[in-house]
Formats: sequence, C-alpha cells, structure tokens
Amino acid sequence: MKKYIYLLTLATASLFITSCGSDDKKAVAANSSAIKVTINQVESNGSSPFLSVSGKIQAKNSADLSTRMMGAVNKVHVNVGDKVREGQLLISINSADLQAKQAQVTAGIIEAKAAFNNAEKDYNRFKNLFADNSASQKELDDITVNYEMAKARLEAANQMKNEVNAQFAYSNIKAPFSGVVTSKNIEAGDMANPGMPLISVESPGDFEVMAMVPETEISEIKKGTTVDVLVKSISETLKGTVSEVSTSAKHTGGQYLVKIDLEKTDVHILSGMFASVQFPVERKTTSGMVLIPADAIITKGQLSGVYTVSQSNTALLRWLRLGRMVGEQVEVLSGLSSGETYIVSSEGKLFNGVKISTQ
Repeated sequence: MKKYIYLLTLATASLFITSCGSDDKKAVAANSSAIKVTINQVESNGSSPFLSVSGKIQAKNSADLSTRMMGAVNKVHVNVGDKVREGQLLISINSADLQAKQAQVTAGIIEAKAAFNNAEKDYNRFKNLFADNSASQKELDDITVNYEMAKARLEAANQMKNEVNAQFAYSNIKAPFSGVVTSKNIEAGDMANPGMPLISVESPGDFEVMAMVPETEISEIKKGTTVDVLVKSISETLKGTVSEVSTSAKHTGGQYLVKIDLEKTDVHILSGMFASVQFPVERKTTSGMVLIPADAIITKGQLSGVYTVSQSNTALLRWLRLGRMVGEQVEVLSGLSSGETYIVSSEGKLFNGVKISTQ
C-alpha cells in the first residue's frame, strides 16, 4: 500500500512540473515582442506584358551524316563527345565492290582511249585524202561517224570514272565542319544502308531556339525583336533575337515556326533542352495577372510560398503555385488573390503563428 501511494505522489509531482512548464512557455510567448514586418497588397494586372511559348534549343550548325551506298562498316573512328575537325575521317565503309567497279572503269577508259586515238588518225587521214580528191564523200562521212562515236565512248568512260569517285566519297564519311560528335548510330561490322543516319555532328557554343507560335499571335512577332528565353533545366534566363518568322503553317498544324538566335553566354546549355520564350507582346487577360516580388518567395524543398498576415496579426505561411518570371516579379497562379496582403520583409525570423506588427 505504501508503494502505491509513492507512485501516486510521483505522478502528482510530474503533473505539477508539467503544468508549471506550460505556464512558463505561455508567459514567455505572451511577453515576446512582435516582429516588425513590411507588407504589400496584391494588385491584379489586367494584361500580361509578354507572350510565352515553348521552344527547344538546338545548334545552329548541325548535320546528320549518312551514305548513298550499302556496305559493311569497317571502322568507326570517333565516339560520342569527341571533337572533330573539318574533313576528318569519321566512318570507313567496305568498298571492295566499288574498287572492283573502279578497275573495270579504268580498263574501259584505256580501251575507249585506244579506239578514239585510232579513229582520230583515220579521220585526219581521210580528211586529207578527201581534200586531194582521193576519197569519196561517203567514205569521209563513215569515218567521221566512227570518230564521233569513239569520242563519245571515251567521254562516257570518263564520266563513269567520276561517278565511281563520287561514290568513294560516301564510303569514307568525313566531318563537313569542325565540331563535336553528338550521336553515333552504327558500329564496326554493322550494315550501312542508303539514307540511314550514321553519325551526327554539331558546332558547340552557337545555339538557336525553335519556338511554335499560335496563329492568333504570329502577326505580332517581328524579325529582330529581342526576347527572353528561360531555360527550365538550369533555371537561367538568356537573351535572344528573332532571326526567322515562318509565313506558313501548312505542315505544323496551325503553329508558326519562329527561330531565335541566342546570345553567346558562359551558361552551359545543350541541344535538346526545353525553353520558354517570352515575346514582348501585350496580351489581355480575363481574370487578371497576380505578380509579387521574387524576393518575397519562401522556398522549402519543392514547395514555394509567401508569409501573409492573419486576422490576429500573426504570420501565416501560405503555399503558392507559381508561373513565369516577369522581370523581378513572379506570376502567382493560385494561392493568393487580388487585394490580399503579404509580407515583403521582416526584422526577425518568421514562422507560423509568430506575432507581427506592420510598418
């Protein structure tokens, strides 16, 4: 029985200590001074200062190399990422059949040249005989025909040689310009087919953006216009200039192709990266556009929010869904409405429920 009373006494003491600790925390919270903050009121803009469309970055100078002949690949001399110079050999294709054809053409040229030389001698001799009235017109005409035919055969043989030499260029794939190998679709021993892309090369450091603009806005896009290009993967905004505006959407489903030359920058960008192109074209909106300073945004992991002021003058963190950047401001898609207030800056650390006083 004494042991039971002892436990009860401990529980009572613990409850008493806990109660006192709670009262102390309330007292501290009540006596803590409010944090001074600066607030702004959300204003809704009835127009958007830009037209934003999606685009894709690509190198200005790029090539997908293929061949016009069928043959087994002897060797691929480069790998993806290798730097190459103009004229450097990239792929060697087996050309044994082509070499045999070249030998036949060479033999044909020798034969045609011998026949031509013989026909030329006969032609010159009969011209002299005809001039001395020692040969008839019929004989001269026959010799002339033989001479012209021999000349044509020699020309045909030489043209065949040019064709074979041109085909040899497709058995040795060379770099058309200095750049970097970006893809390799074949290995030694594979069969190369006509028109099949074998290897891709592009010049680094010089990029453009391919953007598709809807037909309702294309008339506002002008060549030479300076635009902002937001590269989403690296969260960087680059400057660009409209270099080409398509005048037909026949093959693009009502979307017009616009090319933007990117200014050279130290930022590491690669072909294939997606971008958002912001054209300086004002667009009217029905619901209005909510913009707040980017400095007011609080980021925690993948979430973004802003501190607002509650009815009891305490800080309240509200999560937002954000849109595009407009200069130093960011568009709020949801979570904050026109007329509400938010905290821009504070003289102390903010957290949910902390007392604040507005300036």
